Amino acid sequence: MAIEVTGKQIASDKITIKDVFGEDMWFCIPDYQRPYVWGEDQISSLLDDVSHSAINTPDSQYFLGSLVLHCEPKKIKDTNYQENSVLDGQQRLTTLYILQAVVRDLAVDKRLKSTCAKAIFQEGNPYDGIPERLRIEFAIRKEVEHFINTYIKEEGGTQKKEELVQLATTSKDVSIRNMANAILIISKWFEDEDNLDIDTFFPYLRQYVILVYVASSELEDAFRLFTVLNDRGIKLRNSDILKAQNLKEVSTEQKQTEYAKYWEELEGELGEDFDLFLSYIRTILVKEKARHNLLKEFEDNIYHPKKYNQSTKKYEKAEPLLKKGDETFDIIKKYKIHFDIIFSGNNYHITHNWAFDNLIKVMQDTALSDIWIPPLLVYRHYFGDYKILDFLILLDNKFSGDWIARETPTTRIDAMNSIIKKIEEIDALQDFTKDEKLRTLFEDVVFKFNSAQFLSDLDVNTIYGRRFARYILRKVDFLLDAPLYSEKRSSYNEMSVEHILPQNPEATSRWINDFTPDEREEWTHKLGNLVLISRRKNAGQGRLDFADKKAKYFGNSIESFPNSLKIMQKPQWTIKELKDNHLQLINRIKLHYNI
Repeated sequence: MAIEVTGKQIASDKITIKDVFGEDMWFCIPDYQRPYVWGEDQISSLLDDVSHSAINTPDSQYFLGSLVLHCEPKKIKDTNYQENSVLDGQQRLTTLYILQAVVRDLAVDKRLKSTCAKAIFQEGNPYDGIPERLRIEFAIRKEVEHFINTYIKEEGGTQKKEELVQLATTSKDVSIRNMANAILIISKWFEDEDNLDIDTFFPYLRQYVILVYVASSELEDAFRLFTVLNDRGIKLRNSDILKAQNLKEVSTEQKQTEYAKYWEELEGELGEDFDLFLSYIRTILVKEKARHNLLKEFEDNIYHPKKYNQSTKKYEKAEPLLKKGDETFDIIKKYKIHFDIIFSGNNYHITHNWAFDNLIKVMQDTALSDIWIPPLLVYRHYFGDYKILDFLILLDNKFSGDWIARETPTTRIDAMNSIIKKIEEIDALQDFTKDEKLRTLFEDVVFKFNSAQFLSDLDVNTIYGRRFARYILRKVDFLLDAPLYSEKRSSYNEMSVEHILPQNPEATSRWINDFTPDEREEWTHKLGNLVLISRRKNAGQGRLDFADKKAKYFGNSIESFPNSLKIMQKPQWTIKELKDNHLQLINRIKLHYNI
């Protein structure tokens, strides 16, 4: 049953799996769609749900999900037909497609084999207007098409277990890796004698399992529908549509294929962080706080920006900051290289120690936000690794200085954008050597912050419970590693802020003798009394006297934290040790922040 939709009409109906894969239904997974990413949880859930319904309600329909389709006329040779581009539901639809290939290869009955084969590939019949093609095609993904021809279209393809295991673990293509894994998962499910047999499962799937489709011949309407109707599927991201828009503008077909493959590799590597990475590119180009979603930001502020004309009091077209197509892909590639190197953890060569990587790790693990990343990418783009640690220290001091001094989020974002602008401005200076440019940059006011408020919050005020507490304690550890930075620091699965002098000491403990009530009230939550531990806090052990606390509580929880180790070497912890430690840390911070 072909879907009938004309003009601006929106068609909607329920459809059985038998009709979804009928001889007049053709699907395309468009170039802006994400790769196939379903894994064992989603696939097993689909099989178990259908099986449960087939056993318990064999005469009732089972709703599996929805499809959002963009329908448009196509032509192969002299045969006209309608193709349905899948905007939503492609993960489920692709799984059903793979499932029928597995069933074909497991089936003994020739009719069942034939039914599945026709669902996968339709032989052409020009007399009935039926084109010859795969039931589902994947736009631009040539490697995926080859995989489908070899392991899904070809009878017996799903039985090539050794090859599929290899592809599932080593293929660079995300879709191929997950499709190969899907074949193995579905095959294993049907081979398990505890699961429903094919002869019961498959007729129910074809006749009683339904999807609900919503279709439009207008792409804009179809996009609007998918944002509203997406349910259990994998949602399209802004980056998926950006990819489609840019691939259409690429200069050559060869580059189009290369860029599409590169984009999918990035999707596989970055996952849900892909949109975040693209937001860094947006910030680098626009240098203003984002006010719209990523797609609109690129469209309105990068590809088609406008500037305000003071004389006419109107917004007018401005030069694009970037063109769609090759330019967009090239700038993404360029900054991805910088990104990978910065966050590789292998930058010992910069200063012949681990200072750069360790400071990056402090910021990655404990910083309030990632607004510091675009300026760092821009610096490396213009100046490479030359004096990049000096820049990172200034950048981090400005970022953390504004944060701890309680500047507003907008002020902090504007400050980072000002640094990007200043880097570009100074790089453009004529007749300046690289050292002169960097000296000018490093001395600029863009790195200034409210040092009085910053110092007050760290020295005078209590910091326990503040969002920056873990950050400043990791920063203190970084400073105590100076100047050698001979040990590479890593992230911690557990990291808690703990008190040396407990918050609520036992009435019979030495803490009561060593600290007056006023001293406890003033100093318990200050920087000098806090350490990091690599475990969850234990309220009971945290109240132990200092000697017992060191032996029973801190023993295996501070092995990597320099400040914690330093304190644990002390024989006692009285108000004198606390004040001395606090003063030492504050002085070290003041020196580092040039206060």
